[in-house]
Amino acid sequence: MSTYADPYASSRETTEGRVYSVTGGDWDALATEIGATKEERVVVNMGPQHPSTHGVLRLILELEGETVTEARCGIGYLHTGIEKNTEYRTWTQGVTFVTRMDYLAPIFNEVAYCLGVEKLLGITNEIPERASVIRVLMMELNRISSHMVALGTGALELGALSPMIFAFRERELVLDLFEMISGLRMNMAYIRPGGVAQDIPTGGVAKIRETVAQLRTNFKDNEKLLIGNTIWMKRTQHIGYLDLAGCTTLGITGPVLRSAGLAWDLRKTQPYCGYENYEFDVVTANSCDVYGRFLVRMGELEQSLRIIEQACDKLDRLEGQPVMVADKKIAWPSQLSVGADGMGNSLNHIREIMGESMEALIHHFKLVTEGFRVPAGQVYTAVESPRGETGVHLVSDGGTRPYRVHFREPSFNNLQATAAMSEGGMVADIIAAVASIDPVMGGVDR
Repeated sequence: MSTYADPYASSRETTEGRVYSVTGGDWDALATEIGATKEERVVVNMGPQHPSTHGVLRLILELEGETVTEARCGIGYLHTGIEKNTEYRTWTQGVTFVTRMDYLAPIFNEVAYCLGVEKLLGITNEIPERASVIRVLMMELNRISSHMVALGTGALELGALSPMIFAFRERELVLDLFEMISGLRMNMAYIRPGGVAQDIPTGGVAKIRETVAQLRTNFKDNEKLLIGNTIWMKRTQHIGYLDLAGCTTLGITGPVLRSAGLAWDLRKTQPYCGYENYEFDVVTANSCDVYGRFLVRMGELEQSLRIIEQACDKLDRLEGQPVMVADKKIAWPSQLSVGADGMGNSLNHIREIMGESMEALIHHFKLVTEGFRVPAGQVYTAVESPRGETGVHLVSDGGTRPYRVHFREPSFNNLQATAAMSEGGMVADIIAAVASIDPVMGGVDR
């Protein structure tokens, strides 16, 4: 025992071995005592408020010196009950909840959910082409904004400040487009069962084209800074290693899987929203490490720009086409517009239902307060989000509200890889490994 007489700084025997409570005092004496034991194991809590744990992820690390001998994830600190809440809202109102799960990829949550509702309704083939093109456009813009956060924060956590500044500069351009199209920068609830809330405003496509050209130029700043950079490669190559066998065993999808060499992308393998009509490549790497995941995300930026340009061409061709399914018993709210006060019902629509058509007013009232009925059944639909496969399992009992909504959230599955990537490595490498997984805790703790 230590000669230091503080009763609160002694050692005690537990089922895990000898545990030391350090509250101050003679550190040299305490260090000598710990050093006399056969093995030195320290359990450290990293998070849930650590800046590099991407929100509120808690990592319980067992260390032997600087080496990680065991790593466990503690989740649940951001639990919002979104899935449960949707059971108490109409099918259309559910969009407002699910968009807030993975808050860096709200459009993907909305699309997965709405595709499921449309499949239950049996109207998948009735969705207007212009609405599907707008969905693809918004998803690819969202993929860019999400990757900007992944690349920017990942670089910052490893000590690179400038890439963070550049990445968020680009993200702002995308969020400005979201605001122009939907009235909101994040959590837009823009995708609705049957189509989208409103059409792209006049001059919107030209603005998108300008932004694409600007982004393509600006992306080169981070490429020049990091690709091939000796310091960056030393911090990322052979770090957070997870091969293809490990990915498939743990159910990993997205850039982490593609960094192991498998070109699995739902946009190609299980197309939705007309992705089969777009020309783009699935970016892969064979390094199975943090650097490979970085290269995959950087490569996906250009592919997203290619898809956006093709979507703009399609929108020009489909000018004036509807953006909501024709069935008026489902198509609420399709007469929205962006006015001086943000987004709301168009004045012409209000004028009609309030002053010209009593039937339209009654129908609007019933549709908004009760919602439409969805035939009983269950369905699973999935989309390729920036982090991997975002799937939704919807169950309907034939009513105006979902009976059950459950999401297959990629961050939740991908976090399983933390231990496999980290154990046996250094503490500093955990930062890089978790950043390369790019988890969003809003999706994990939904």
